[in-house]
Amino acid sequence: MPRESPKRLGVVDRLRNGAPGKFPPESAKPELTAPGPAVATLSGRPLIANQGIPLDLEWVRQVSVNTSAVERRVQSHVTRRTVKKEWQAAWELRAITCMDLTTLSGDDTDERVRRLCAKARQPLEHELVKRLHIEELNIKVAAVCVYHRFVETARRALEGSGVHVAAVSTGFPAGLSPVEERVAEIRRSVEAGADEIDIVITRAHVFAGEWQALYDEVAEFKQACGRVHMKAILGTGDLLTLRNVARASVVAMMAGADFIKTSTGKEPTNATLPVGLVMARAIREYAQQTGMATGFKPAGGIRTAKQSTEWLALMKEELGTPWMKADLFRFGASGLLNDIERQLEHSVTGRYSADYRHPIA
Repeated sequence: MPRESPKRLGVVDRLRNGAPGKFPPESAKPELTAPGPAVATLSGRPLIANQGIPLDLEWVRQVSVNTSAVERRVQSHVTRRTVKKEWQAAWELRAITCMDLTTLSGDDTDERVRRLCAKARQPLEHELVKRLHIEELNIKVAAVCVYHRFVETARRALEGSGVHVAAVSTGFPAGLSPVEERVAEIRRSVEAGADEIDIVITRAHVFAGEWQALYDEVAEFKQACGRVHMKAILGTGDLLTLRNVARASVVAMMAGADFIKTSTGKEPTNATLPVGLVMARAIREYAQQTGMATGFKPAGGIRTAKQSTEWLALMKEELGTPWMKADLFRFGASGLLNDIERQLEHSVTGRYSADYRHPIA
């Protein structure tokens, strides 16, 4: 006989106590000292949303990365951080709420996008939600990420759900079309109803150290986005060195990116923890210097529930509780939800279900 879950599994309580997991809850936010509403705190300091700053070339040139130290930090991270039982379920539910559920295939159709949106609105089966006793949490993903062609389809399918529509833009995934065309593509997606735009930088600017060109490009894209949130995809698998990743991160934030994102998901190497650590520390340094918070999105290759908890733990340790929520942290994922569903079902039945019982689209 399947075993029942422990009473309420403790999941609702875990999620309500700040960050899920065996960490102390975030302290109360101090009074705001900078103009604009605080969106996060870091080391007790209130932070406003990133608004960009003038390009500081001296700052960019001074950026360096100790690769050996980064690798050691990541190795220790994956061996000493683990969560079990009701804590594990709470972390997995938090991961769902931070997902940009994604379909970016050449054979995408309107019907596939509608099915994906239905999954975004209700990521877990009713029976599983009941057995976890989490009906009141109304768990759903943060956004659905699609090509521009499907923005209107997704917007209609998600209307009234609170789930955002994110559109990849600017010649995704290569980002090599003329700047005018990329800017026009952003504007078309905004007009079609996209809530968020994922842009692709020109990697050649990074290789050549053309930081002014990179800054101007990202700033122009941000201007075209208007009030719509913009995520800058760095294509870290193509950038060759962690120093390039760190410098590109800093320049993108200076240019006003709301999020920095690892990958398109189309590179041979996508989101990795060493890259994530470097980008998280760039976000932390930028926040300490400017008083502004930038979000982070790892994308590509994150397929298991265990990986999702590793990323969440990294955010908790490097940046704090605000970066464990959808306002400042996202997973770019297509297959991750499937494994999380299986893990949650195991937590209440003691058995793993087959993959085909949890279709995405």
